[in-house]
Amino acid sequence: MNNSHLTKGELSRMIISRLIVFVLLFMAIFFLTAGTFLYWEAWAYLATLIAPMLLVTAYLLKNDPGLLERRMRMREKIVEQKLIIMLSYIPFLFAYILPGFDKRFGWSNVPAVVVIIADCSVLIGYGIIFLVFQENSYTSRIIEVEQGQTVIQSGPYAVVRHPMYIGAIFLYFFSPLALGSGWAMIPVIFFIPILVARILNEEKVLARDLKGYKEYMQKVRYRLIPGIW
Repeated sequence: MNNSHLTKGELSRMIISRLIVFVLLFMAIFFLTAGTFLYWEAWAYLATLIAPMLLVTAYLLKNDPGLLERRMRMREKIVEQKLIIMLSYIPFLFAYILPGFDKRFGWSNVPAVVVIIADCSVLIGYGIIFLVFQENSYTSRIIEVEQGQTVIQSGPYAVVRHPMYIGAIFLYFFSPLALGSGWAMIPVIFFIPILVARILNEEKVLARDLKGYKEYMQKVRYRLIPGIW
């Protein structure tokens, strides 16, 4: 599917520039706070993030540039979502800044096997997100309903209404442990109410603007965790 308004060249340049900024920013966060480049957990985590990111991006650039362009959008249009995103920056920053200081001062003693398991869990999160991408070309980064968009009820959407957030939970929840920090798990807890608020508001928008979504909500009862919520 190709609903992209940008050429592949323009999209590629945008992706490359953002990837460079992403890598430099995360390296600065991890290694400046740690005070050393001898931080193997951070190097392993960066590889865990970047490798699947490159593979998925290459796949989407070839097969669904329209989805990739949607993922480039960053500015929320809905007031409630703008507030939710602003609040999410606080635990996000602490979850990624604390591990470096944890490494520097030796606050935690996370075994290497736990770090590796956490990295594998981050990869599982990416895998879930990729499955969602394959199923739903309208998975924009922001909350919006586009012309021609339809309700997806197949694949992971037949089980829960928001499968992408399951992948995001795996990715963010296990990131502190992947970086060798136990203390950084504390700010991650605050992602939970923020995620709940985002999902509830998103469903309000989809029920209002996306034809057939109310019926889909009756068919698939659970938002995130089958049998629970």
